[in-house]
Amino acid sequence: MAIDPKTLSYRPCVGVMVLNARNEVWVGRRVNSPNQGNYAAFWQMPQGGIDAGEEPAVAALRELREETSIRSATIIAESTEWYPYDLPPDLLGRIWDGRYRGQMQRWFAVRFTGDDSEIDIAPPDHEREFDSWRWASMADLPRLIVPFKRDVYTKVIAEFRHLAV
Repeated sequence: MAIDPKTLSYRPCVGVMVLNARNEVWVGRRVNSPNQGNYAAFWQMPQGGIDAGEEPAVAALRELREETSIRSATIIAESTEWYPYDLPPDLLGRIWDGRYRGQMQRWFAVRFTGDDSEIDIAPPDHEREFDSWRWASMADLPRLIVPFKRDVYTKVIAEFRHLAV
């Protein structure tokens, strides 16, 4: 039986654009997991759910730390709006226990002030989200991300482009 996405809500979420001193953006390649299917070969910026009662900025730094071990980062910008995206039909009902149609994301840009050796994508206290990582130009992000998130990434890039000059 097909799920009508209009009957589901969006999962509250944050996204983090990590900029290094060269104004490159951190991206991680998703691990191949049953929940990701054909989408595992794509890259993305860190993101994750907002816990009940948690402020979005706190969630952003927590998610960044959990997924990358990055602690040497300072928030330099917050998106002016929440950006939604819908899951494609083949993922609808398969992830997040089928409770959400997609995510409603608040984005943060952070300046990474540490050394690359700080980054650990296999932290012992969190499920591994990425199997590889690299620095990329902001302009390259739309072609690296899964197609169903490209519109959000394009909007985030437009909002944060001035930070990478």
